[in-house]
Amino acid sequence: MATKKELARFKRKLSIRAKVQGTPDRPRLTVFRSAKHIYAQVVDDVGHQTLACASTRDEPLQPALGKKKKKDKAVEVGTAIAQKCKEKGIEKVVFDRNGYIYHGRVSALADAARKAGLKF
Repeated sequence: MATKKELARFKRKLSIRAKVQGTPDRPRLTVFRSAKHIYAQVVDDVGHQTLACASTRDEPLQPALGKKKKKDKAVEVGTAIAQKCKEKGIEKVVFDRNGYIYHGRVSALADAARKAGLKF
């Protein structure tokens, strides 16, 4: 049974997804935030494929994360997703906050991705 909070986020998510779509030229950078981890994916909605992904659960990021705070981990994930996009030749993306408020970990990830060279 979904809570009121989850239903409200789902409604916001649907509203955002109605306006935001990833294309091969400008894919969608989407964020999922759980209690412990944060995940980021770059998705081409036209071709129905994930182009790049990064999360706090990735093996290469584990030593860098250590005992950092969640917001600092989100910064590391933002930098990692930007680097993976650069390797694949992706420079511009559309940001999809996935119904979350643009605050805290979500904004930290987005700011780190911008700082690392992604444009959105």
